[in-house]
Amino acid sequence: MSAHTSGAVRSVVTIDGPAASGKSTVARLVADRVGVPFVSSGLLYRAATFVALEARCDTATSASILRELNARDVLLVPDVHGNRLHIDGGDATAELHTDEVDEAVSLVAGHLEVRSWVNARLREIDEPFVVEGRDMGTVVFPNAEHKFYLTAPAAVRARRRLGERSADLESVTTALQRRDEMDAGRLMRAPDALVIDTGGLRLDQVVEQVLGRLPGGDGR
Repeated sequence: MSAHTSGAVRSVVTIDGPAASGKSTVARLVADRVGVPFVSSGLLYRAATFVALEARCDTATSASILRELNARDVLLVPDVHGNRLHIDGGDATAELHTDEVDEAVSLVAGHLEVRSWVNARLREIDEPFVVEGRDMGTVVFPNAEHKFYLTAPAAVRARRRLGERSADLESVTTALQRRDEMDAGRLMRAPDALVIDTGGLRLDQVVEQVLGRLPGGDGR
């Protein structure tokens, strides 16, 4: 897996945060502005979850999940404008954003062996790129030069997610809070990350804050 362009940003930029904090959209827009690929770590976790569910694995244990992952050809294809996830040569991207995957992904991602599998796939990607996740700046790329952590109140994040799912606001809020609890062990803010509360900001304002710290944005 390789990057395609190289602008002023010449290394990894990490953007971490909880579910629906805006990190995926911000990372995608920032990557587009500085001309490097956007990488979604979450798509790999969703792929692992999809594979596990498809194979009827016990998602509470990691052994069968890892066995399935190692038996399948899972390829993340990063690009400046987005990511595609191929499984055994077919594009499975559209199948990764379902209520069923939403419900199980934190449990699957909580397994150390699955996280190690995802981290190994991410480290195979040629720099530079902008990557979003939950522990990109702490565990996966601790030496990244540019780190950001996006956050927002649960109610704000639930309203954002509501437009992406068929459920009502109350159930989406409850699901997000449960997701936060399950993600707590791997949702880590790097001490050298710039924290941005996106709750009261427009998308373009968040993007500009990030770009202001990057070479090739206006951070020179």
